[in-house]
Amino acid sequence: MNELSRLTCQELVELVTDYLEGTLPEAARRSFEAHLSDCHNCDGFFQQMRFSIRLTGTLSAEMIPPAIEQELLELFRRWKHEHDNNP
Repeated sequence: MNELSRLTCQELVELVTDYLEGTLPEAARRSFEAHLSDCHNCDGFFQQMRFSIRLTGTLSAEMIPPAIEQELLELFRRWKHEHDNNP
């Protein structure tokens, strides 16, 4: 295995945002890309992340049906309440 393919799957997952934002240093970017070329699972994960980002970029608040918006807000409030009361 060459030096570039030593990035683990967990490390790739942790670096995906930096890679997509173009903030990875050159050596880390090359390791990231080498890992993607060798690991089918990580490449699938990466492609799914890119698709999700592209898709969510096309959504607007007006596109969310009111019932779904209310459900999401309630879920968030419940989650926040639970986390505020269980530090």
